Amino acid sequence: MDGKNNLSGRTLIMNEKIDLFKKIIEDSNNIVFFGGAGVSTESGIPDFRSKDGLYNQKYKFPPEEILSHHFFIENPEEFYKFYKEKMNSLKYAPNITHHKLVELERKNKLKAIVTQNIDGLHQKAGSNIVYELHGSVLRNYCTKCRKILLC
Repeated sequence: MDGKNNLSGRTLIMNEKIDLFKKIIEDSNNIVFFGGAGVSTESGIPDFRSKDGLYNQKYKFPPEEILSHHFFIENPEEFYKFYKEKMNSLKYAPNITHHKLVELERKNKLKAIVTQNIDGLHQKAGSNIVYELHGSVLRNYCTKCRKILLC
């Protein structure tokens, strides 16, 4: 089989898979979406592990160390510098995936979103039932008085 036929065969198989996926969604009324960095990278937010991700960029300290509680306590200036530069998601907008999930929620098909993302883009798009496994950069609190600070 030549390359052109092989490519068209793969495209046909992919289209069949997409059609099947659409049918499953159409026939379902109790969907829970589990997501992570792949959803927000489309909005321009870097992930952690890809070749351009935060773990592969050069910093004074490794990102996984900077994001630890111990590092926060011991090096608050470095922590906040990294947090402001790399974790601030206020400048980003929801993408097509976020909006399609809102559509499914409004059709009463999607019951909840479970996400590893901390950017708040699901809520910004209009999703109501979002479980954030790692919290959110949009909700912070003072470590002295415990006052909650919302962005």
